[in-house]
Amino acid sequence: MNSQEKTILRIMFKNKIYKCDGQSFEDLFTSVMNYAEKDFQSIKPWGNIGDRKNDGYVKPTGTYYQVFAPEEIEKSYPSTVKKLHTDFNGLIDQWSPVNSFYFVINDKYKGVNADAEQEIQQIKEDHNLENAGILTAKDIENILFELEEDQIFSVVGMLPDPSNIKNIDYSILNEVIAHIMELPIQSELNGKMVLPDWDDKIQFNNLSDAVAGYLNTASFQLHNLEAYLSDNSSFVADALRDKINEVYEQEKKNKNGDQLFIAMVEQLSPKQTQPYQNTVIIIMAKYFETCDIFEEPKKEEER
Repeated sequence: MNSQEKTILRIMFKNKIYKCDGQSFEDLFTSVMNYAEKDFQSIKPWGNIGDRKNDGYVKPTGTYYQVFAPEEIEKSYPSTVKKLHTDFNGLIDQWSPVNSFYFVINDKYKGVNADAEQEIQQIKEDHNLENAGILTAKDIENILFELEEDQIFSVVGMLPDPSNIKNIDYSILNEVIAHIMELPIQSELNGKMVLPDWDDKIQFNNLSDAVAGYLNTASFQLHNLEAYLSDNSSFVADALRDKINEVYEQEKKNKNGDQLFIAMVEQLSPKQTQPYQNTVIIIMAKYFETCDIFEEPKKEEER
């Protein structure tokens, strides 16, 4: 894969991290480690014995992992430090030998509290461990992108493929539109904006050449989309526009540029496969062109 494709995949992985709490984060971590360590064995809670403080381990090296993924990491550091200590004590009571210990935290790229880092180093010294540390989202991302391409795709999902945006599959289009209409998002609409120059708008919104390629390729299919919408009541086009704008307004609160674009593709796609993603991008191209999503470049007199 080229650097632009890898950048898009990293954004897709980050979006997964932001959405993951609890078991979903543990499942994501496990999927990466199953590829990264051939001897990695995940441990699932079983009946009333739970997982015995072990979420996964590499038996030949005696390396153990405990996973923690609170919804709001900043508010959870007191409990994080306490859990780190409690989990390790529970681990060494039930598993042996423990040579290395890693506490895996979904910090959502916000960093690790100093108390947690000091605590795990103290554990390493007190128990004479070979290695100990805290693994964060960035560490898992780095592990993932050392893997083979097919393994990365298996974890993150497939990239939209501009070369395959050649025509609209109307059965898929129907599914996509039905899915978008059912999204439970409400926000204030900003109203219609003036159509800007397409290239200026791409640059103004910090969209990469890769995303520009998706939009430019999709734009060649807008006449097919327009023909489809014209065969239905005007309500469909208006409601579709409003719903896509709602998703945009929601996602742009904490995302921008390529990350915002990819987050919208993922949310608007009923299935994370190329045919659905490509159809979503065609629909997004329509409302990108009419300025219902992404920002209009400022005019010279406004700067």
